[in-house]
Amino acid sequence: MEIKKLGFGLMRLPYSESEEYGHADLEKTREMVDAYMAEGFTYFDTAAVYHGGHSERVFGEVVAKRYPREKFQVTSKMPVWDLKEEGDLDRIFNEQLKKCNIEYFDYYFMHAMGVGNYAKAQQFHGFEWMQKMKAEGKIKHPGFSFHDSPEVLEQILTEHPEVELVQLQINYIDWESNNVQSRACYEIAMKHGKKVAVMEPVKGGSLANVMGDAKKVFTDYNPSASVASWAIRYAASLDNILVVLSGMSNMEQLKDNMSYMKDFKPLNEEERACVQKATDLIKNTIAIPCTACRYCTDGCPKKINIPRYFELFNEAGRYGANSFKWNYNEELKKGGNPADCIACRACEKHCPQKIQIVDELKKVVELFK
Repeated sequence: MEIKKLGFGLMRLPYSESEEYGHADLEKTREMVDAYMAEGFTYFDTAAVYHGGHSERVFGEVVAKRYPREKFQVTSKMPVWDLKEEGDLDRIFNEQLKKCNIEYFDYYFMHAMGVGNYAKAQQFHGFEWMQKMKAEGKIKHPGFSFHDSPEVLEQILTEHPEVELVQLQINYIDWESNNVQSRACYEIAMKHGKKVAVMEPVKGGSLANVMGDAKKVFTDYNPSASVASWAIRYAASLDNILVVLSGMSNMEQLKDNMSYMKDFKPLNEEERACVQKATDLIKNTIAIPCTACRYCTDGCPKKINIPRYFELFNEAGRYGANSFKWNYNEELKKGGNPADCIACRACEKHCPQKIQIVDELKKVVELFK
C-alpha cells in the first residue's frame, strides 16, 4: 500500500496534568490525529515503552476506536528485554493488541535490536514467532528497530532474511557519525533489499532548533521553510524509505510537517549542499549527542533525569553556563542529583547513541559546580 512518507510517532505526546494516560493530553492528541488523517496521512508508530508505557492505550483511544481499520497503519514493538519465560511473547503481544484496540498490526518489530537484545530475541525465537503471527494474520509485515553497529545489522539481516522492514536512526548529523553510523546501516539495509522506516530524523528535536550560522544557511536559502523541514526532507529523500517518523507534540509541529510532506519533493542538489554546510557547523556545537529518548532513565537507581541534564549542558556550551545555572538548580530541587550517580552504568546499556553517560554526567556536575 502506498502511503505518505510522514509517520506520526507516538513517543512524545502533548502534555496534560492528568496522570490517567501518563500525562498525555487525549483531547489535543485527538485534534492532531484528525488533522493528520484529514490530509491523507495514515501511519502511526507506537511501542510498549513509549510515553511511560501509555502510548499504545492512547493510540487505541484516539485512533483505533474512531477510525475504520482500513484507514490507518500502525506499528508496535516487542520489548524483548521483558521476556523471561515461555509464553511471554504471546502474552505481551495480546496485551498490545488489546491496548491498541485492533486485531492485527500492519508492521511489528523486535524492539531495539543490538547485541544484547538480539541474543534475547534469538533465545526466545522471536523472529520465528513473528512469522507464526504473520501466518495467522496478526502481523502483516515483520521487522525490527535497530540500535547498534553495521556489523550487527549485517548479521541479523543475514540470519533473518524473512524480515521485511528495518527501522533505523537516520538524520544528517548521524549520517557519518562514528557512533550511530546511519549511512553504513542504511547501505546494509539496501544491500539486503529491505524497506526502511526512519526514526529520529530531527534527532530528538535538536535539529529543529539549530542556532547561529547553521540556521542562517537554511533561512538564507529558503526563509519560509522551517529548520525542522530540512531534517525530515533529508531523510525522506533517500531511496526505499517507507516512512519518516516524527514525534510531534503539538499542532504547530504537525501543521508544519504536513505542509511540505503532503506533496513531498526530495532535496535538490543546492539544498543538499546547504545541509552539508549546516552539518559541518552544527557538529561543532553538540557536546553530548543525546536525543532525549529516555531509555536511560527507567532503570536509574538514583532517578537522575539524564536527558534534561545533558540538554542543559549542551545549551550551556552554546551560550555559557551562567545562563543555565538557575535551570540546573531548579532541576536539582526535583531530586535525582547527577552528583549522586553510583556509576552502575545500567543507563549505558540502553543508550541508542552509545553515550558514555557516567563520564558525561561528571562533566555536567563539574560545569555547573
